[in-house]
Amino acid sequence: PGYGELVIVKHDDTWLSAYGHNSVLLVAEGARVRAGEPIARVGLGPGQRPLLHFEIRRNGTPVDPLPLLPRR
Repeated sequence: PGYGELVIVKHDDTWLSAYGHNSVLLVAEGARVRAGEPIARVGLGPGQRPLLHFEIRRNGTPVDPLPLLPRR
């Protein structure tokens, strides 16, 4: 309930990513998604300001996502 509309993407048996505070979900449970495919529209977080909660989990434990993301 704390993250509003939530999408969890299971990448494999080890890794998942979570995206919270969405206003609209664009995928259904069990759907297959590809890199770059829109999965939700950003919503409002506490304070009614646009917010996206993003996290990566390895075996259920949150990890720092920065080393896993592509460099800009």
